[in-house]
Parts: sequence; C-alpha cells; structure tokens
Amino acid sequence: MLITLSVEGVIPVNCFIYADDATRGAVVIDPGAQSERILSALIENKLLVEKILVTHGHFDHIGAAAELKSATGAQICMAEHGAEYAKNPALNMSCNIGRKISIPVVTTLNADEIVPLNNAPSLKIKMIPTPGHTKDGCIYYAAADNIAFVGDTIFEDSYGRTDLPGGDAATILKSIREKIFTLPPQTILLTGHGNPTTVKAEMGRAYYN
Repeated sequence: MLITLSVEGVIPVNCFIYADDATRGAVVIDPGAQSERILSALIENKLLVEKILVTHGHFDHIGAAAELKSATGAQICMAEHGAEYAKNPALNMSCNIGRKISIPVVTTLNADEIVPLNNAPSLKIKMIPTPGHTKDGCIYYAAADNIAFVGDTIFEDSYGRTDLPGGDAATILKSIREKIFTLPPQTILLTGHGNPTTVKAEMGRAYYN
C-alpha cells in the first residue's frame, strides 16, 4: 500500500505512507507538516507505523516528525549527518520561518542498509546516501515495488538546489548519476515536491550527460 499526502506547511511537501498490506506495518516518509492529517490516514487504514524515514533534514521534510514520533513511538531515521540537521535550526532552515525545529533523538542508518522493520519485513527498503542538496541527503529504494522515495535529490526535469548549507552541485550530480541512474530504468521516483517521474525519463535530460 502506498499513500501520498501533500502536506502543507510553509512549503507543500509530498509525504508518503508505505505499508505491508498483510501485516499493516508501515513507514512514513518525510512528514513535513500536518501531523494530525498523517495520523488520521494511518488510523483510517489501520496501519501501525514503525519508522519515520527522512530523506534530508530541511524543515519542510521534518516539521511533523517529532509530533508523529510522540504519538506513535516510531523511530526517526536519517542518513549520516542527519542528526546535525535535525538538531540545528540554522541547518534545517526552520529559523528562517520564525520557528526553531530541533529534534534531539535520531537513529542513523548505515549506507545501503535495509531499514530494519519488525512489523513489515517484506518491504525491504534500502537507504542509499545521495548527498548534494544537503550533506545528509538520501533516497529510500524498494525494489519489490519499483519505487524510490527521492526527496529533493531529483525532480521531474530538475534536481535539488545546492545553494543551502551543505549543498554542492558537483556532489548532487554525482549522486544522481551513480546512485539513482544505476537503479532499473522503470523505477518510479517519488519526489519531495511535484510529480513523480522515472529513472528512464530523467536519464535523458541533457544536463546529466
């Protein structure tokens, strides 16, 4: 089961709920805002969330993570350097919107680790680091369903901005070419903003060649 919610804080963000239909175990990816709406979707579909997976630590992707953790007990999981962004309002940019988000407890996943899930082991979600938009940027790849949750690393006909703390243009292009374009061409890229796309569609863009 895959549920897409456009959650609206300062910036609308695609939040995803990915679940095992049989066990009802679930993960939430990038809960940027509207924790009550996310919780309602979990309750409505009788899902038990075990992990909160974050693609990178900007405020629009972590804004509801602490509330969701408090309500469900789920772990907040990020890539290396994720805790630095989660704890620091200057790095996660929340200080720029008149709010100071600081999440003190984050579980750091290892590169290419399959996210450990007791309630939904069949999901087999791999965390793949893709720095460049931020130092902690990553994607979550689920081969069985041909999907990847790519946050702000890549978009339909675009890629993430690199002028914010920890961003680097050469690094993000390297991440896209070596980590995303090596996935199967039919892989659906579920982006943090805007429409989904595919590996095949994005590989044809002139700026990647």
